[in-house]
Order: sequence, then C-alpha cells, then structure tokens
Amino acid sequence: MTATRTVELEGHIIDSGIMGRAFRIVMEMGGSFEVQQFEIGHHQDEESYCRMDVSADTEDHLQRILHELHQTGATLSDPYDATLEPAPADQVVPPGFYSTTNHPTFVRHDGEWLEVENIEMDCAVVVDPDGPDGPRAYTKVLNAIEEGDLVVAGDGGVRVEPPEHPRGSDNAFGFMQGGVSSERPSESLIRRIAEAMEQTRRDGGNILAVCGPALIHSGAGDAFARLVREGYVDALSAGNGFAVHDLERDLYGTSLGMDIEDLEHPRKGHKHHIYTISEIIRAGGIEAAVENGLVEKGVMYECVENDVPFVLAGSIRDDGPLPDTITDSIEAQNAIREQARGADMVIMLATLLHSVAVGNCLPSNTKVVCVDINPSTVTQLIDRGSAQAIGMVSDIGTFVPSLASKLLDEELQVPDASAD
Repeated sequence: MTATRTVELEGHIIDSGIMGRAFRIVMEMGGSFEVQQFEIGHHQDEESYCRMDVSADTEDHLQRILHELHQTGATLSDPYDATLEPAPADQVVPPGFYSTTNHPTFVRHDGEWLEVENIEMDCAVVVDPDGPDGPRAYTKVLNAIEEGDLVVAGDGGVRVEPPEHPRGSDNAFGFMQGGVSSERPSESLIRRIAEAMEQTRRDGGNILAVCGPALIHSGAGDAFARLVREGYVDALSAGNGFAVHDLERDLYGTSLGMDIEDLEHPRKGHKHHIYTISEIIRAGGIEAAVENGLVEKGVMYECVENDVPFVLAGSIRDDGPLPDTITDSIEAQNAIREQARGADMVIMLATLLHSVAVGNCLPSNTKVVCVDINPSTVTQLIDRGSAQAIGMVSDIGTFVPSLASKLLDEELQVPDASAD
C-alpha cells in the first residue's frame, strides 16, 4: 500500500535552491512526488509557492522522507499539534525526541505556532504551556533537561525555516552566500567583510570575534587590538593560549618564545609563556594586571580598558591556566552560548576547534565569516552545520591588518540604515 502526504514549500525557494533540494531528497530516498500547485515569484520581493504530494511504498518509508524534507523547510499542508512527552528524569529525554537544527524553528501548540527561543543545533525543544506571558517553546541542551519538562517528540507540528539567500547585493551583506574559496579576490572580499562589520555596528548590532593564538604569532595582534579599541569587537571568545600569548607579547616581547619583530628566539624564550601565566596569577587575573599597570597594551588590555567581555575556554592542553580561563567544559559551553545568542555577526580568525564550538551555538541567521590559512577549517565548520558561514583562505597576519586599515583608515561605502 502506498503512503502519501501533501507538503508545502514557500519563500524564495527557487533562487535559494530549496525546491530543487526537496525534489532530490524524494528521488534519492526512493519516493515519488507530484506537484499539485506551483506559483513563481517574478519580482525580487515576490515569493514562490509549491504544493506537492509525496509518496512512498510504506508509512515508515514516507516518514523518513518527510523527516529529511522537514530539514529543508517543507511543511505538511495539514499540520497538527506537536507531540509533547514529559522527560522521565533529569538529563533524560523521551525516545524519539525532536533534535533541533540551527534554523529558525516553530512548534505548533493548541493550534498556534510558537517560535522556538534560543535556537541552536542538537538541542531538545521544551514547551511551557503556562508561561507568564502565555505558552512558550525554547531549546535546552540535554544536560539541562529536568524531570517533567514537556519535550517535543517527532517531527509532527514542527516547522523549520532555513535562511534564504538574499537577492541582489544592494547592502553590505549581499556577498554572504556561504562556501569557501581560495580563488576569491582577497582585497575586494576583505573590503566586503569590512563593510559588513561597519553596517552591523551602524545598525546597533554586536560583533563577536573568535580568535586563535596564530593571530598573535603572526604579528596581527596590534591591528586586532586597534579594532577592539575602536569599537569593532563587542565580545571576544578564545582559548587560554590566545590570551597567554597576547599577554606574553606585552610582558616579554615574544609570542610562544619568539620575537615577532625579528623572528629570533631569545634566551629562555621558551619559558616566557609560563612566566606570563605566573605573573598574571600573582596579579590576581587579567583585569587586575591591567589595573595595576603590569599589562599596558595588547588585545586583552583593550578588552579590559574598553569593557569588552571575553570568554576564555580551557582545554586539556592548557598550561597554567590563566585564572580567567573557564576550566569546566559545561560552564565554558554555557558562557559561549550566552555570547553567541547576543551576536549579530561573528568573525572567526585562525582557529578550527573554537570556530566549530562557537558555530554549533549559533542560529543559522547569524552572519559568520571564517578566515584561516587552511581551507579545511571552513569546510569542517560548514560540514558541522554552519552552512551560513563564508570562508576566506588567507594568512591571518595579512588579513587582520588589511581589515583594520579598511575599517579605520579608508572610506567605506555602506548604506545608511536610517535612510530606509
């Protein structure tokens, strides 16, 4: 017996490739489809609409196809309320719970669609029917689930809205289409990134910078510190190593024991990073070291002086670590999660593991730029779910000074949002 359900796709489904993706999913999974209605948007601000019947040889086979279609934004034409099941114990979700994507998501409850708050990938969705302002739906990581939480189970009553590629490029964000290439013109792309950062700042948005130690090793620390000082970084996410080598640069003139100016290794230079950690611990932390004059310049100095919050997440490899480094991984995740929720644009600079960690906490409508000398860094970021990221293959020591120069020394052509 053939099982059939009707699904709908709506929005800029042609130029975003959503409709073609939906067709491929059905065919590759051994199902069939028949388009019942197709309306094409002929102008830039017009959306398209497609309604089609999807069939498979069994109900179970059909459900597997519908699950994949759901991830592209397809919705059932006869939606029903989401199934809610109570969590049987703390940190335990019901079998078959709905695992989130990072796309804007809505859950149907009592006939109304509730937008899921704080969306990020790989979470459960909890519905509170008796919230102070009415029913609400929100994400919870598995270790935060409490016994009795009403958890969404299955795909039914859940709607996903993947971000659509913008038509045209009339604003600074028009170039952000995802992907990575080592063949893009570097100067023009850096200018576009600078324009996007400038527009984010003019619009009152927040820019989160995710940085690896190579930024300091390459000699780009001074340029990045200048960006922090001039207000182009609203929050910093990094590891213990980044902060240590930035502080080492100020205290000893080296980064990982090497003089960045002449590339020489001074005597005992290999011990400078551990000496730095010792001095910061003795001072009582980074902020105290700045306030008492021990630290007089650098990225961490500018963060303290300009009230830019930072999260330093520890790892098993850390020396010391610095007293400001969060060594509990769950606590560090939660701190990064709070940063990610407040970011409108994220610029990831020369760090694979930290970029993926932050990327996992971001909704898909957050603008992400990832710069690394290794193309696989951006590829892995996108493969892990941050498909909205655009990547630039570049030496970070060249990229950051050029970005700072364009933002601070040149005239950028950025549309005035107040003129809209």
